[in-house]
Amino acid sequence: MNDFSSAEPADGTPTQPDDPFIWLEDVTGDRALDWVRAHNQPTVDDLGTGDRFVTLEAEALEVLDTDDRIPYVRRRGEYLYNFWRDAANPKGLWRRTTLDSYRTDSPEWDVLIDVDALAADEDENWVWAGATVLRPEYRHALVSLSRGGADATVIREFDIETRSWVADGFVLPENKSSIGWIDRDTVYVGTDFGVQPDGSSSLTTSGYPRITKRWTRGTPLSDAVEVFAGLVDDVSAGAGYDSTPGYERHFASRATDFFNSLRYELRDSDAIAIDVPTDAHSAVRMDWLLVMPRSEWVVGEQTFAPGSLLVFDYADFLAGGRDATVLFTPDAHTSLADYSFTRSHLILTTLRDVQTEITTLPLGDWAPTETPGLPELATISVLDTDPDETDEIFWSASSFTTPPSLLYGQSGAAAEVIKQSPAFFDAEDVVAEQRFATSDDGTAVPYFVVRRSDVTSGPTLLYGYGGFENSLTPGYMAIAGRGWVARGGIYVIANIRGGGEYGPSWHTQAQKAGRHKVYEDFASVAKALVAEGLTTAQQLGAQGGSNGGLLMGVMLTRYPELFGALVCQVPLIDMRRFHLLLAGASWMAEYGDPDDPEQWAFMEPFSPYQNLRADAEYPQLLVTTSTRDDRVHPGHARKLVARLEELGHDVSYYENIEGGHGGAADNKQAAFKSALAYEFLWRALGDE
Repeated sequence: MNDFSSAEPADGTPTQPDDPFIWLEDVTGDRALDWVRAHNQPTVDDLGTGDRFVTLEAEALEVLDTDDRIPYVRRRGEYLYNFWRDAANPKGLWRRTTLDSYRTDSPEWDVLIDVDALAADEDENWVWAGATVLRPEYRHALVSLSRGGADATVIREFDIETRSWVADGFVLPENKSSIGWIDRDTVYVGTDFGVQPDGSSSLTTSGYPRITKRWTRGTPLSDAVEVFAGLVDDVSAGAGYDSTPGYERHFASRATDFFNSLRYELRDSDAIAIDVPTDAHSAVRMDWLLVMPRSEWVVGEQTFAPGSLLVFDYADFLAGGRDATVLFTPDAHTSLADYSFTRSHLILTTLRDVQTEITTLPLGDWAPTETPGLPELATISVLDTDPDETDEIFWSASSFTTPPSLLYGQSGAAAEVIKQSPAFFDAEDVVAEQRFATSDDGTAVPYFVVRRSDVTSGPTLLYGYGGFENSLTPGYMAIAGRGWVARGGIYVIANIRGGGEYGPSWHTQAQKAGRHKVYEDFASVAKALVAEGLTTAQQLGAQGGSNGGLLMGVMLTRYPELFGALVCQVPLIDMRRFHLLLAGASWMAEYGDPDDPEQWAFMEPFSPYQNLRADAEYPQLLVTTSTRDDRVHPGHARKLVARLEELGHDVSYYENIEGGHGGAADNKQAAFKSALAYEFLWRALGDE
């Protein structure tokens, strides 16, 4: 038994441990915030000083604020829209321009909303959270604004033509709401509607809307008509409108857990089930239904592998037909990462050993062709298309050492580079290579090593995530390149299980009882780096945030001998209580249910909070989080530090009072957070 556990009742149901630090879960309580400030100041005084920290912060801020970076855009009608932050506009500008102007070196931007001016006028710490523009006029937008970077937002209707908030517009107070246009005077809305007549909540246990209503302009929200509802134990439920000309439809879905959903088409008062596997990814586009099963799917006499992509005639599928055309079949090295539509084509983005390949398929014909004009040995993604209108497509391409470029063209034709980011570090002598480690069960785990060619060993930073089917692909390392690689550090990215680098099974085998594979994979990469002579345990650091913060917590408690330092950011730590805090209940499909004794049995060994010990020798540790993070509760990070200190261990801690789940509400805060981490790592691991 560890020294932070409790007895169980006779029926075997786990009790809540006697947690002396549960008061730190009071996010904005005076006592908790006094504790935060008392821990912040010593860290800032220690790490946030000295010439190197100042330089690291300035270099990071230059990357984030430079006017030379690419202003990424989205097509909305005749204009290209962009949200932009820089030194003069730290909260940002929502603006637009034309394609012709955008293609010049100095586009003429039409500013629609100045968030800095709005925040000053309203004395609110507004952070931009996005806008949804109504088609096809593109005049009215539903704008989301967050206080301090939280997931919860305030929603207001904005008139783009008059540059003003709509007097009788749709407005929602701060909440984790969902809202979407149906037409000029009608929206679908999901929010906190209060206690329902049957006494139930209008929110799920995860804190997301479960009821969707049709809301008409000029009427109070209380008069909105319910059109769809999920269950309180769902993760979320909602409805939306597909405005594709000639194919206008209403859809709804219930996310029964993080990876399983029930899907419907709404016709009048009927909800017609779209009978695809609940764990599949699916989409309806015009006459077609696309399905990517995440587990093996038997359809009649055919069996489709996880990660396949199938297309059905949608009307025929609803009528019971199951004739499928296979658009993609995975293999041991190749997985489907994403797909996008243009007016005439389907674009497949695949990963072959975590490196991008692109295939173009004409709609209805589905005969694959190569896409000309794209760079080789780069991570390529589709940034934006407008499938209702054109074959226009914007691409992004980058690598570890090549700054991002933005390409433009028509699907099926060659693309041309129209924007290029500047280089932020000298990459002429920087090499990037892929290697493989062998995990405990014999699985080959890929990882990328980025270093200067003259650096063969030394301080090494290992980054990982390992969850929720999120893939880590090569991309330009502007800040890490400056702050770590250019200074002689070795940077490593581990493509461990839990991600989606090799398709759905790379993730599903590491859910719940298989969770140990995530940590074994990461530890195997750490061991390989030492065995290959790239570094030593004393000079090996690791970094991760959110689910990656949990990864750091497990490295701390189960593999402390492998590392000299850890940076643990916005982490999950107390897995006994994670499902009770903020959005935690929505992640039980990933980790398990700690209230189930059988599941807690495989969770407890990997719950960092329950496995901290006084007699352990831990690597140096920096823990960071954000007070305004309403996704991963800051109590996790606070309690980790408090418990470590109680056990006699030293730890550095910094909590941004703003910042949301990303940990920073503006570029200056992001630069400070980055410099803090690199200063800590250089002190802990470096030779300087």
